[in-house]
Amino acid sequence: MKAIHVTAHGGPEVLRSVDVDDPTPGPGQLAVRVGAVGINFIDTYLRSGLYPSQTPYVPGSEGAGTVVAVGEGVDESRVGSRVAWSDAPGSYAEIALVTAARAVPVPDGVSDPVAASALLQGLTAHYLLDGSAHPQGPTADTPGDTILVHAGAGGVGLVLTQMAAARGIRVITTVSTDAKEELSRTAGASEVLRYGDHVADTVRELTDGAGVAVVYDGVGADTFEQSLRSTRVRGTVVLFGAASGPVPPFDLQRLNGLGSLSVTRPTLANFVSDPDEFAWRSGEVMSAVAQGRVDVRVGNSYALADAEQAHRDLEARATTGSVVLIP
Repeated sequence: MKAIHVTAHGGPEVLRSVDVDDPTPGPGQLAVRVGAVGINFIDTYLRSGLYPSQTPYVPGSEGAGTVVAVGEGVDESRVGSRVAWSDAPGSYAEIALVTAARAVPVPDGVSDPVAASALLQGLTAHYLLDGSAHPQGPTADTPGDTILVHAGAGGVGLVLTQMAAARGIRVITTVSTDAKEELSRTAGASEVLRYGDHVADTVRELTDGAGVAVVYDGVGADTFEQSLRSTRVRGTVVLFGAASGPVPPFDLQRLNGLGSLSVTRPTLANFVSDPDEFAWRSGEVMSAVAQGRVDVRVGNSYALADAEQAHRDLEARATTGSVVLIP
């Protein structure tokens, strides 16, 4: 089969298409013919060496496809079924090995590219909204919270905005272009801002000087200062990515003067390690997608062999919505 190999850390040029043997499923595993592979920023962190990884390796952890074989201990009836996954290393390939217990059934009517994009981004949005922080919608006694979502037209940003808006939470986003602003507004953003040093001042104006309850920051170095300054007293900054680079060392004492703020740096793995919690979160995500309550927009598709260009475009912020490879 064809697969993408990384033999040394570096830029997108280290992503090479190679021929490798078809994998054989071990106990508790599925062999899945991949219909689509989800590309995520963590793939670029691992490729560059920002996050540790042992070379050589096949990148990717997310995808969707059709089961073609099962390992020992797995019901044979799963052959022929469609599944999606978010934590199967080596997914940039024509066939991937997936832990059966972590393979989520794909509902009828949900395409492989959408399913391949929905799970990781959907699970991330789900735990951000109901796990790492807990912004509230309106009640009979309160108007509800306002949140700020950076990269509002990215894959996670669009899903998070939809989920939050569905709860009545007011969403302010940041984007880089008019086209991305339109996407963000369609997802439910009440206000859409351009990146820059003015963001915090504008957020304060939009919230009568108070600031937002939660900032969701997947950009990192370029936005973190504005995130802090946009947050209300006793609010929370959720730093969940570093698309622009890692945040420099930070003096925690500043959180005092900024209003007793909290900063958290969560990761999805800690919110889906429990089987019951994983089943709950993944079930809610796939149900929302199947029922049309969450629209997962696949903005850019590339052939598997074009993984290098896909990474270049993603890192240049030249993509919108989800990015997939099609083997």
